[in-house]
Amino acid sequence: MPRVFISAAHKSSGKTTLTLGLCAALHARGQAVQPFKKGPDYIDPMWLGMAAQRPCYNLDFHMMQRIEIEQQFAGAAASASISLIEGNKGLYDGLDLDGSNSNAALAKLLGAPVVLVIDARGMTRGVAPLILGYQAFDPEICIAGVILNNLGGSRHESKLRAVIEHYTDVEVIGAVQHDASLQIAERHLGLVPANEQDAARARIEHVGERVAGQVDLSRLLAIGDSAPAFSVPPQAGVAASAERLRIGIAHDRAFGFYYSEDLDCLRASSVELVDIDTLHAQALPAVDGLVIGGGFPEMFMAELEANAALRTQIRRAIEAGLPTYAECGGLMYLSRSLSWQGQTRQMVGVVPGDTVMHARPVGRGYARLQPTGDDRWQESAPIPAHEFHYSSLENLPADSMYAYQVIRGHGIDGRHDGYQQHNLLAGYVHRRGAGAQGWIAPFLNQVRAHKARVAV
Repeated sequence: MPRVFISAAHKSSGKTTLTLGLCAALHARGQAVQPFKKGPDYIDPMWLGMAAQRPCYNLDFHMMQRIEIEQQFAGAAASASISLIEGNKGLYDGLDLDGSNSNAALAKLLGAPVVLVIDARGMTRGVAPLILGYQAFDPEICIAGVILNNLGGSRHESKLRAVIEHYTDVEVIGAVQHDASLQIAERHLGLVPANEQDAARARIEHVGERVAGQVDLSRLLAIGDSAPAFSVPPQAGVAASAERLRIGIAHDRAFGFYYSEDLDCLRASSVELVDIDTLHAQALPAVDGLVIGGGFPEMFMAELEANAALRTQIRRAIEAGLPTYAECGGLMYLSRSLSWQGQTRQMVGVVPGDTVMHARPVGRGYARLQPTGDDRWQESAPIPAHEFHYSSLENLPADSMYAYQVIRGHGIDGRHDGYQQHNLLAGYVHRRGAGAQGWIAPFLNQVRAHKARVAV
């Protein structure tokens, strides 16, 4: 399984843009490129998946066990000619002092040689001790090459190449000049999602062409081929039910934060996913359950409000018992109203609270939840999760029922998350759907039980 871990010396080195360009450039050369993203991010994988024209999969130590990471990687990489794993932040950055959840730890777990992206702005001779230090810090990490980024011109490039060649044994496989046209628009949660970018494919093609002209793709492929053999026990298959379920899933410009692994798991569980465009669909299709993931409803709140027919049907369906799972943006959409930048728009209204956007994050980072015992999904073990929201949910009734107590994080009010009503579970935190602690299995149990009751 040829593979390369794309990391950086520090955050904001241009690593995501370069990985995006490498995926597009290799795909254009006929390579079957399998992208992966370290961490729980949703937006970067959208871009990487579009560039490679294959679903991008997340690998995360907090949300997954090590064997699950290995199995997820092996399963997705098996049909690819090369896998590119994009790290987050810097190579040695991570939550724990021992680096057990760092990018370097993931590279070692997967046996992936590392290509280090270096933001070379303002650097000349100082690039050598940086590379030497990264090599010396953990000799088990194979830094097989570097890509110099944001260069100031050919003279700057020549100086850096000469310094690196003289003082280190690391190969420069790419030198990318500073180019404003390679930038992708950002907003409060990072890059603007690819599902919102009307010109996303053209942008990806442009980035791919520029990267292809400045990175030695043949050397990158050779580095991938140098990775050692990788094999893990096969992942246990999901026990598919004989009964087919139709699950509606909000999938449009406002909502698109779904893990590729979770969509795979749902389909493998005898689920037919029915995409719902919350901006334009006039009717809720006949479904057995509903999923509304995260996204940016605040960016489309006027359109969401204007689609009153769908909002009404969703509210009535949930009040009638339709099993529904919603995360973050989905919770905001199901609330009574959404306020941002001096405007207030009416939302679905099944959650009796009002969403207010703020200038700074309210909840950000990894979270951990403890089921309260009032959890209708009958979960008991602590649940790993993450959150990143700039909004708060206000004016909820004091007697609201919550599925989780927040051990780490913020959730809805700093103490609770997972608002429950009817067969609805809606919270700010994002959970992994697959796996023993995922939301998919208990959700589908709810769906099947409700369908059986309705059929009687």
